Amino acid sequence: MPMTMRSLLHLHFSAPLPPCHRLLPKPLLIVPPTFFSKSPTGLPAFSSSSIFSFRSHCKVPIVHVDSPAQPRVAFGEIHVITGPMFAGKTTALLRRVLAEKNTGRHRASLCDYALCTFSNILNVAVIKSDKDTRYGLDSIVTHDGAKMPCIALPELSVFRERLGAEAYNKLDVIGIDEAQFFVDLYDFCCNAADRDQKTVIVAGLDGDYLRRRFGSVLDIIPLADSVTKLTARCELCGQRALFTQRKTSEKQTELIGGSDIYMPVCRQHYVDGQVVKEATRTILDIEHVTV
Repeated sequence: MPMTMRSLLHLHFSAPLPPCHRLLPKPLLIVPPTFFSKSPTGLPAFSSSSIFSFRSHCKVPIVHVDSPAQPRVAFGEIHVITGPMFAGKTTALLRRVLAEKNTGRHRASLCDYALCTFSNILNVAVIKSDKDTRYGLDSIVTHDGAKMPCIALPELSVFRERLGAEAYNKLDVIGIDEAQFFVDLYDFCCNAADRDQKTVIVAGLDGDYLRRRFGSVLDIIPLADSVTKLTARCELCGQRALFTQRKTSEKQTELIGGSDIYMPVCRQHYVDGQVVKEATRTILDIEHVTV
């Protein structure tokens, strides 16, 4: 047996075991793939026969680390970004997607005894609802003008077909903007993260102008790895804005618009605004009956 192997045995396994050694887990030796071939320096590595002799001598299970060329892929992830209008949800979505694309993602798989990691340059795609046509259908645009190409869809279930199976399989990250408009958001996120190992970044409103749940964004929070609740600045006082106030009298839940229709407000000004609206509505009703 080579001296280096003898030294290793003497260093780690020559000491007497404690009386309770049978109750303790067996020691573990993790062996990289290069252990069985020539090292990068050209020096001969340990032979297979030496390894087997070593295994029988020290009674230590030897585990082969998976080759980086054949990694085991971990499950996907779901990250939710939510808050009122003008809180910077789309900006945060773009920043997160670009960060994932530029730095790459380390995927890891936990084997029975060893951890193997690898990284690669990511393929990303961004989706938005085709209901939002304010800035065209081929890009998502933040309120301060940042832009990124996207795919506009009526529902998420057609994304794989629209993109193509081969291109979809190569995707690592999927961004979804204005997620409150997708009724199939829950099923899509489940399949993409649990089955297809994608990282899904979702940005959307959690509530409508009446502070009621909006779409399915809240439904995916139990699925999420992380949830980020953003706030804006109240348009009336500059304090932290948690809610979206509608300036117009329309009552439908889905009314797409910008600062001409909505404004972010703090709790006090939201309540005050609702009181003013209710008083105005009462006066108009009285005038209508009088006429």
